[in-house]
Amino acid sequence: MVSKPLPNWSEAARTRKGDESMAVIGIDVSKQKLDCAWLRDVATGKVKTRVFGNRRQDFPNLLEWLEHQTGESRDQMHVLMEATGIYHETLAYWLHAAGIQVYVLNPAQVRDFSRSLGVRGKTDKKDSVVLARYGATQQPGRWQPEPEAVRKLKALVARLDALDKDIRRERNRREKAEFAMATDILRSIDDILLALTRERDRLQQQIDDHLDQHPGLKQDRALLQTIPGVGPAVSLRLLAMLRSRAFESARQAAAFAGLVPVSWESGSSVRGRPRLSKAGNPRLRQILYMAAVVGLRRNPDISALYQRLTGNGKSKMAALGAAMRKLIHIAYGVLKTQTEYRSQIT
Repeated sequence: MVSKPLPNWSEAARTRKGDESMAVIGIDVSKQKLDCAWLRDVATGKVKTRVFGNRRQDFPNLLEWLEHQTGESRDQMHVLMEATGIYHETLAYWLHAAGIQVYVLNPAQVRDFSRSLGVRGKTDKKDSVVLARYGATQQPGRWQPEPEAVRKLKALVARLDALDKDIRRERNRREKAEFAMATDILRSIDDILLALTRERDRLQQQIDDHLDQHPGLKQDRALLQTIPGVGPAVSLRLLAMLRSRAFESARQAAAFAGLVPVSWESGSSVRGRPRLSKAGNPRLRQILYMAAVVGLRRNPDISALYQRLTGNGKSKMAALGAAMRKLIHIAYGVLKTQTEYRSQIT
C-alpha cells in the first residue's frame, strides 16, 4: 500500500537545530550487506556512510547508528531502498515495525535519476548516496506492509506457479524420453512427476484452507469469479494483486500490472506503435491473456470492446491488450463495490 507523498522534501530534509527536522537515509541492499548513507546536508551533498550486515541480528546496530548520527526520533527518519527481490523485505518490515518511515523504490526510476545527476560508475556506496538524494529531492510514496494474510497468500501462489512450471517442464521431458524409448529415463521422470503433482495438490489444499481462515479474502475471490472469463486460477492471482496494495483507481491497478499503453512519439517523424508497459508480474499477464481470450466468447463487455477496437482498425493483439486491461478494471470495480459482476452492455 502507498500513502500520499510528503510535501517539499528538499526543504524538510535539511538538518536544522532547534526546529523540527528529518533525516534522509539511503540504504543499498545486497544479499550480504547494507550500505547506508545519511544525507547530512542537501545543498553541499555531505553524507555519513556505514556498512552493516544484512542479517536480522545486525539491524539493531543499524538503528543505533542512525539514532546516534542523526539525533532524530524514529518517526523523523526516512529510509529509502530499492526493491531487490526478497533481500530488502526483512529490513523493510523490521524498520517499519520500529517506527521508521520506509520507502521502497522502483530500481528503474532510481537508475534514471542517477543518470540525470551525471553519476558515473556504480558502487554500493554510490548507490546508497543516490537513494538518499532521491529521497531529499523527489516525492516518493511511503511504503506500507501488505496485510499478513495477503502476504502469505502471495507466497503460496508464487510457490504454486513454480510447481506448475516444474510440472510442465517434466512433462515436456517425458514426451522427449517417450519418443526416444528411454525406459529408464521415463521411470525417473514419472517418479518426479508424481512427487510434484502430490505437492501441488497439497499446496492447493493449503491455499483453500488459508482462504477459509480469512472469510474476507474468500468472499473477494467468489466475487471475482462472477466475472465471465475469470476462473479459479485467474481469480486467485487477481485477488493476490488487488489486495496487496491500496490502489486509488482501476487505472493505477492496471498500470501496476503492466497493462497500460506506452507511446513512443517525437515531433512529426517518430511515430512508434504503442505497446504495453509490461512493468509487473509476467505470470499475471500471461494468465490474464487466456482470461481475455475466453472473455471474447463469454463476457459481453470484453466482446464489445474487442469488436469496437478491431472495427476501428486496431490489431488483434492491441485489442486483446485492451481486453486484459478491461478485466483489471472490472475486477477492481467488483471488489471496490463488493457486488457481483453486472454487464454494462444493455
